[in-house]
Amino acid sequence: MIKNKKNVGSILGEYGAFIALALLVVVLSVIEPSFRAPSNLMNLLRQASFNGLIAFGMTLVILSDGIDLSVGSVFALSAIICAELLVSGMPAVLAVLIALVVGTALGAISGLLVTKGRLQPFIATLITMTAYRGVAKIITDGKPISQLANSASSGEFFFKAMGKGSVLIAETIKIPIPAIILVLAFLIVYFVLNKTTFGRRIYATGSNAKCANLVGVNTARIKIACYSISGFLSALAGLLMISRLDSAQPTLGSGYELDAIAAVALGGTSMSGGRGKITGTIAGVLIIAVLNNGLNIMNVSSYYQEVIKAVVILVAVLSDRKR
Repeated sequence: MIKNKKNVGSILGEYGAFIALALLVVVLSVIEPSFRAPSNLMNLLRQASFNGLIAFGMTLVILSDGIDLSVGSVFALSAIICAELLVSGMPAVLAVLIALVVGTALGAISGLLVTKGRLQPFIATLITMTAYRGVAKIITDGKPISQLANSASSGEFFFKAMGKGSVLIAETIKIPIPAIILVLAFLIVYFVLNKTTFGRRIYATGSNAKCANLVGVNTARIKIACYSISGFLSALAGLLMISRLDSAQPTLGSGYELDAIAAVALGGTSMSGGRGKITGTIAGVLIIAVLNNGLNIMNVSSYYQEVIKAVVILVAVLSDRKR
């Protein structure tokens, strides 16, 4: 009997997020038949892509025993810089590349504050979150930048396709390009975490940084790399968003750190670092996306949605403590 209980507990610990996702999809499909419409499901995937990319970076940071509160601000500032370059007449491809480099650098700054500055990750990224958001407002004077695709001197189609494009795989099914980018990012992060020395060092750093240092792991470099990757993925998500909206504003990404942390926690990654899987994060991302989509379809007030998200995070964190 005890063995069976352990088996059930291990199954729930391993696949609990996927079981919760399946149950949520079934319940919403019964309550709201429009939820399972192909067009809605494709829209759900597109929406999940933005949070998914940010959550992948957050997973790496949390696995290394950190936290990144600045992802929403990096999302916004990178998008604003890309938008400013586009309206100045710069080719879209070059503007996108520069914005990605900027996002990576912004993440690296957070990593440097944590490792070289010896600040707590919460404090360090709270500082960068505030600073980056302020810079985004200074650049734009608090005003939105619109008609981005038409402003680029070349590469308009490339820029539009990033956020709005789809790939036809069946007569009536079009997979959004952001969803394809999300899958590619997932495969890369999965490979890095499970098949590379760098991935093993991330887990070692999060489990016990002192022991990892003793066996030759440069934990400071690992943490900086994780924050840099988080910045890159946040910037990429921001560029996909402004491509979809064809505009950018300094308030973009507000609260996105909450959704990313919720997705990571729901996926079973330990908030104290060293334990978790990227497969769990993708399940958490989809749970958040399905929850948001379903609540919107049912016309639930956004105020109540925030409370529901908070409850979901609480349940996830309490489950993590129990494990």
